Amino acid sequence: MRRLRQLAQRTPPGRERYVDLLRALAITMVVLGHWGVTAVGYDDGRPAGHSALADLRWAWPLTWVAQVMPVFFLVGGYANAASLAARRRRGGSAAGWLVDRSARLVRPTTVLLLVLAAGAGIATLRGADPAQVRTVVWFATIPLWFLVAYVAVVALTPPMYALHRRFGLAVPVALVVLVALGDLGRLLGPAALADGNYLFGWLAVHQLGFAWYDAARAATRRTGADAAEAAEAGATPDAARAGAAASTTAGAGPRGLFRRGLPLSGRAGALLLGGGLVALVLLTAVGPYPVAMLHIPGERLDNAAPPSLALMAAAATQLGLILLLRRPAGRRLRRSGPWQAVLAVNAVVLTLFLWHLTAAVLLVGLLDALGVLPTPPVGSAAWWAWRVPWLLALAAVLAVLVAVFGPVEARTRRPPATGPAGTGRRRLRAGLAVAGYAGVLVGLLLNSLAPKTAPEPLGLPAPALVAYLAGAGLLRLLRSGRVGRRRPG
Repeated sequence: MRRLRQLAQRTPPGRERYVDLLRALAITMVVLGHWGVTAVGYDDGRPAGHSALADLRWAWPLTWVAQVMPVFFLVGGYANAASLAARRRRGGSAAGWLVDRSARLVRPTTVLLLVLAAGAGIATLRGADPAQVRTVVWFATIPLWFLVAYVAVVALTPPMYALHRRFGLAVPVALVVLVALGDLGRLLGPAALADGNYLFGWLAVHQLGFAWYDAARAATRRTGADAAEAAEAGATPDAARAGAAASTTAGAGPRGLFRRGLPLSGRAGALLLGGGLVALVLLTAVGPYPVAMLHIPGERLDNAAPPSLALMAAAATQLGLILLLRRPAGRRLRRSGPWQAVLAVNAVVLTLFLWHLTAAVLLVGLLDALGVLPTPPVGSAAWWAWRVPWLLALAAVLAVLVAVFGPVEARTRRPPATGPAGTGRRRLRAGLAVAGYAGVLVGLLLNSLAPKTAPEPLGLPAPALVAYLAGAGLLRLLRSGRVGRRRPG
């Protein structure tokens, strides 16, 4: 608590605290959502889990809000733009930013994979079926699907932010058009045309985070300037803030699709919310898209994998709601208590995400070993009654996992400052950074694509583990400053 108070007191006055709140709320919704819709039964005498959404059709429209992956990419875009711009203002390079940015993502993920591989190896040595071992690890690593896309988007942040600075909101619009073309491939063929949507869809939302950052930074600069002018003229700070808000709405620089700042007014939020809802209804009720924004077995299309035009409409709807709530939430976050709670969640946000399904695996295994694993039919009174103790028990298991592994993320520090490097060193560092990210991406992707019943003694495909560890090791070496960077003095 003392450390949280200190962090809260050191928070810069211009920080967009609402972004941190959205990240904390999104991770909470993901964790509770995955746990809440999990249905556990037995398959060939072994515990097996699946999503209950297929049997809960009435809940499908709720996924328009519950599918919060767009929120992650939106706030990720804001945070990545903010940190990259800050690095550039200090004279740093894009390669250095990529290397340092990898620490918070790669370190907690490496711990998860090593622990799972070690546990799987021990289970295999004790006589467990490698195919069953793989199934358990496959379920525990489902969150890595998200990391594949997010790591790719982070790696592309420097060039995509440069595109944003040049073309503004035209970039996400063009990416949404590409998503629509990919959907045509899914509907009319060839289906492979939609594979690019895994990148185009999330890049589009990430670009909106760039636009939010640019608008918020411009508003902060104007607030400071207006406050100084107001002080000279004898106006109140509230009047200065009102003037800054008005100028933000009016915008500056390029107009229309080429504007760099996202409109942050309540009117813009209402238009996005209403327009997104209308588009969602038309696409799902009249068009060919499923109502659910999450995977439902048997549906012709999957709105989330890869992202569809309907999911882009859902993202617009969520963005509208986010903008409408921005000011009241921001006022509340100025209080110390709510802000400390947000900081606490964000300190271990990736740990919560990475380990929440491992918590489910451990709890199911424990209850099965004790012979007390409930398996009521989905939607029955017993199933609903089991939701509360089920969630509480999972929360207790996850709390233990976070207590053990959370410090790996929470104690991640920014690498020490280094002196300027020559052109040759910069190029070497950039090339090695790209190679490191590529290794991490290939490893995560190979694991996600491997069948869940493949006989894997370590639970993970060996090529996936090797590629990931090679990439993570290279990034770690770059962060240490031993390669491609010159120490001052």
